[in-house]
Formats: sequence, C-alpha cells, structure tokens
Amino acid sequence: MGEIRVAIAGVGNCASALVQGVKFYREAKRGERVPGLLNVELGGYHVRDIKFVAAFDVNRDKIGKDLGEAIFTEPNCCARFSNPMPKLGVEVLPGPVLDGVASHMRESFRVIDEDPVDVAEVLRDAEADMLVNFIPVGSYRATRYYAEAALKAGCAFVNCIPEFVASDREWERKFREAGIPIAGDDVKSQLGATILHRTLVKLFLDRGVTIDETYQLNVGGNTDFENMLYEERLKTKRISKTEAVTSLVPYEVATRIGPSDYVPFLKDKKICYLYIKGRNFGNQPVVLTAKLEVQDSPNSAGIVIDVIRGVKIALDRGVSGALTSLSAYAFKHPPIQVDDNTAKKWFIEFIEGKRGR
Repeated sequence: MGEIRVAIAGVGNCASALVQGVKFYREAKRGERVPGLLNVELGGYHVRDIKFVAAFDVNRDKIGKDLGEAIFTEPNCCARFSNPMPKLGVEVLPGPVLDGVASHMRESFRVIDEDPVDVAEVLRDAEADMLVNFIPVGSYRATRYYAEAALKAGCAFVNCIPEFVASDREWERKFREAGIPIAGDDVKSQLGATILHRTLVKLFLDRGVTIDETYQLNVGGNTDFENMLYEERLKTKRISKTEAVTSLVPYEVATRIGPSDYVPFLKDKKICYLYIKGRNFGNQPVVLTAKLEVQDSPNSAGIVIDVIRGVKIALDRGVSGALTSLSAYAFKHPPIQVDDNTAKKWFIEFIEGKRGR
C-alpha cells in the first residue's frame, strides 16, 4: 500500500524505541504473533512500511547526526535491542527550544545555541505524512509550535505527550477545517501503569466493590523523570493520568496519581506502585497493592506503531480532525474517554472502515 512518511519531534528515548522497533520487526511475517507488537500488519500496512523522513531536537550532540546514530546519543538510555542500526539518511535538525527544556535540564540536554530550522518548510520538503511529538512533558508552547507547523505543512499530528491539543476543541477545529487528522493526547504504554490501574479499578467496579482511595506512584531514571522533578512541568501529566483512571468511576475517589521521583541509576526502567482500597459486602475492607517494572520507552513504541498506521489510514480515507476511536484506544487523555474494551472495539471498527473516525 506504499510507505508511511514519518517525522519526529524530540529524538529521545521514546523515539529511540520507535526507530529501533521498525527495524526489529521489519521481517516479521504477516499474521505472525510476535512479542510486544499487537499487529504486524494493520489495515494493509506492515511495520516496515514506516519510513522516517525528518527529525528535530535541541541537543547539540544529536543535531547533525544521522537519526540512526542520534537515537543512541546520551542522555538517551533506551535499551539497544536493534543494534547496530543502519544509517537512515535523515539528519537530525535543530528545532525550537521555547519551553521544551526545563531550567534544571539545560546542561544535561546540552541545549543548542543556534537558530532552529523552519519546521513547516522541512515537513513540506520531506513530504511527511505526519509529525510525531515526543518532546518533554511540560512543553506547552513548543507542542503548539509543532502542531502549528504540521498545519502549515499539511501533515497529520500525533501528540504523544500530555499537552492537550487533540482533546482541545479549538485545536481540533483547526485540524478539521484544514482537512488534516490529529491523534492524542499522552500515549498509553502497552502494559504500563495507567492501563494496569484502569484494569484493576474496572475489576473492583465490575465486582461491586466500592473504591474509597487509590494511588499510583511512579519512579524512573530517564530524562522524562528528571524533567518532571519540577512539579509545575507535570501539571498536565497528573491531570491526564488521573482522569484516565477516575473517568471510569461514577463517584468521587481520593486519589494521588503520577510521577513521584527521579532515581538516576534506574535509567529507562520505570517502577510503578499501585494501591486501591475499597469496601465489599458488609462494608468490609478490600486492599490491593501491586508493583510493576518495565523498560519505559519500548513499552510505548508498539502502541505508537499502531497509531502511525491508524493515522495513515485516516489520511488515505480523507478523515480530518480528532481521530476519536484511535485516540480513545491509544492515549490517556483522548477527546472521548471510554473503557478500554470499548476503545479497542472502536479502534478495530475504525481500521475495518466501520467507524468514520
């Protein structure tokens, strides 16, 4: 069915996992069940149909390098599961800094002191189908700059971070009127803290247990967690993760959900601690605790690969505006929030052409 031309904003650990994954699953057979990938082929598109055509970053050690090399440049610490990587013929270009780097991260990010490229012009020249946003949490202005650049270039926008663009009515209108699809916001990992928390909360509700309080505490050692040391930068992250859980509960619940600490030696490992306290028959207490350990960045890449192919299908069909089915399935803060079984059903129906968006 042709290639899917993808541009990336933010060549960090999530980008590393995504780029490595396209090579790693390149030879997977159609219909084959492989670990970590829900669909080798989706809507006629194989993983190997994804082609990276542009990349932007603000780290001076990554800029000017081939994307296949830049994904392994410090401070990236994603597992090297597809090494060596060939050169991809895509030079990492300087993007705008704006609010994309926290003040305490400027040294570890080795921020550029040169002018950024015109992102919209690069996207047009590269004939990008879509721009995938992987810049740091808390990048309010920078995210909107990249979304605007996608609009100007006429390419779709995939917002993987917790800045509310796809779920914002005004931004959704802009993309719909431009005839361009947008998906987001804040990607769910394949088996991460949010999807596990949602599943356990739904289990309590389905079994008639009243939930009184719950928390989800996350620690990790990658730059995402270092960035979120400043509470102000993770404001939307807390909202996104909290609403993803509490939206399932039809009453008020005491909650505390979100990143809790940065532990450098954990590198790309993320550890999640879950707690749910409820009451069952006779108002008797039920307490559940769980611990989840994952490699953070690869945990999201398989979902993003499905999102990329879903957005391409929308482009093929001329669908514009927020992709509600795809977003409900793959993101924590979609335009329409539903339970995960419904979201997966919607997603499958969208791929099969049974749902318009």
